[in-house]
Amino acid sequence: MSIDLTGLSAKDLRSLITAAEKQQTKVLTRPKASAMRAKINKYVRDHGYTIEELYGTPANLTAPTAKKKAGGKSTKSSGGKVAPKYRNPANVSETWTGRGRQPRWMAALVNSGKSPADFLIT
Repeated sequence: MSIDLTGLSAKDLRSLITAAEKQQTKVLTRPKASAMRAKINKYVRDHGYTIEELYGTPANLTAPTAKKKAGGKSTKSSGGKVAPKYRNPANVSETWTGRGRQPRWMAALVNSGKSPADFLIT
């Protein structure tokens, strides 16, 4: 990281140095992030909550990188297919997982007054 200091006056440089020293002191004296997380997690648990209850699932835990379980198996699916949840009674080869946009056959049946629950695969 380089900052162009050539255009700064002596006053600007002194101000920059003071601000940098303050930031350095702050960074060096604050607790480590892992220690703060542990304190926060303990506080939350002591009061009967979980982090997920308070803030939802953290974004960094839903990142695409898969973590390995004991035994070398990945905890994240390989992006494969999801099992179908609904089946068209008129054409059993037409199925829908319940994700994404509703297929035309399902939309037509629902618009005719039927319930999606009527087409659940049991």
